[in-house]
Order: sequence, then C-alpha cells, then structure tokens
Amino acid sequence: MESAENVGRNPAECLLEAHGLIKHYGKVVAVNGVSLQLQGGTCFGLLGPNGAGKSTTIEMLEGVLPPTAGTILYRGQSLGPRFRQEAGIQFQRTSLQEFLTVRETVALFHGLYEHTLPIDEVLRLCALEELAGRDNKKLSGGQQQRLLLAVALVNDPAILFLDEPTTGLDPQARRAFWALVQGIKARGTTVMLSTHYMDEAYVLCDRIAIMDHGRFLTEGTPRGLLEEHFGVGAAERPGPEGRPYNLEDLFLKLTGRDLRA
Repeated sequence: MESAENVGRNPAECLLEAHGLIKHYGKVVAVNGVSLQLQGGTCFGLLGPNGAGKSTTIEMLEGVLPPTAGTILYRGQSLGPRFRQEAGIQFQRTSLQEFLTVRETVALFHGLYEHTLPIDEVLRLCALEELAGRDNKKLSGGQQQRLLLAVALVNDPAILFLDEPTTGLDPQARRAFWALVQGIKARGTTVMLSTHYMDEAYVLCDRIAIMDHGRFLTEGTPRGLLEEHFGVGAAERPGPEGRPYNLEDLFLKLTGRDLRA
C-alpha cells in the first residue's frame, strides 16, 4: 500500500506546465513569452536580476495573478480547486496574525484545507517543536521563515512555491532552511524556487532558468549550463580568476555586470 505522503506523486509526471506566458501592466511588459515544465519530485529554480519578472511569473503559476496571455496547466488541467488544495505557497512577504503562538498559527491554516498533515508532523518537518508555544512576534528571522514554511506545508502539498525564502537570513539560518527544503523534496514534493543566491540554486535545484526583461535567457541543469557556457568540467577546473566557474559567473555573463536602476 502506498504511503499517505506519496499518494498521487509520480516523479515522471509533468506536474505543472506553462506555455507562452505574457503579463502586461499597462504598457509595461513584465513577462514576455515564458514557457516551462515542472517534473514531479524536482526543484526548479528561477534566477534573474531585480525586475526581471521572476515574482510575476511565480504569481501567475500560483494562480495569484491572471496572465495577459498564455496557458498554465496543473496535471494537464487548468488551475482549479484541485490545484488550490494541493499547492503550498511561501510568499516573499507575509504578515502573520498577531497574538498567536507558533502552534496556533499552524492550526489556523490547518483548518483551511481538506487534506492535511498532523500539526505535530508539520512542526517536526520545520524544526519548530521547541518553539510551538512561542508568540509569533518573538521569533527571529530564520524562525519566522520556518513558520511560514510550516504554513505552506499544512496541506501536504504536491507542489510548493518558495519566492526568495532566505532573503535576509544569516548563513546559518540559510543553510538550515536548505536542509528543510531538501527533506521536503525527499518526500516527493515538487518545488518552485526563486532566489538571488546562486549557491542556493546550485545546491537545491535540479533545473534552473535565468531570466531578464521578462524572458528566459537559458534553462537547464546547473552543472549542464556551466559546461555549456564555460566548457566541460567548468565546475571543477580553475577559470580565469583561479577558481572553478559557478552560477554567479553564468548569471553575470548573461545579464551583465552593470548596476541596474
């Protein structure tokens, strides 16, 4: 018998796909023809400068923003009630209800879904057991991010959206968050991640896309893209700066080194 945590999770399945996504804000074209596929059980990373269209793209995929043009399919169907029940979202900015403890906050969101994980399991997955009775306002930045992740996991999502989840965290908190995401991915959850941290993308993502001016500039596996742009073994052999190439080198090569307005 298949375990509850893996029901409906087929690693070979194309869980979410988008074709020709376009988003206009008046005369501004924020996203211009983005297409992608997310395979079950993988992590897809979206990288790009500020204003590249990352958050707008993710918000369309989440069903938060309607696209001006293009299609989004979840398990081969238009986004609908099933998607809303099976998706977990950790927004870039979220205000939590005041005067609630960590456990009470998780319980509040727990009651909004038909299928859920036990609250104690959610707290364990996000390393919040010892903080369960603490007031939300008394959490550190890293602890708040773990709580927001817990809120996104209460419905045991098949697909999890993380929009720059570690921005502003210290290195220790950031690495701890990586470990949480790797554990969630090991459960078969598909992850869509946007980040400005190239090392984060390299560690967590099976595939990445770098976008700018609303378009994808390149897409592939992190190692594969380094070899495509810098040669075989680029991630191991020293480059011109005396160290192996990394995703930051690729990012700067494709998007430029000039400071953006």
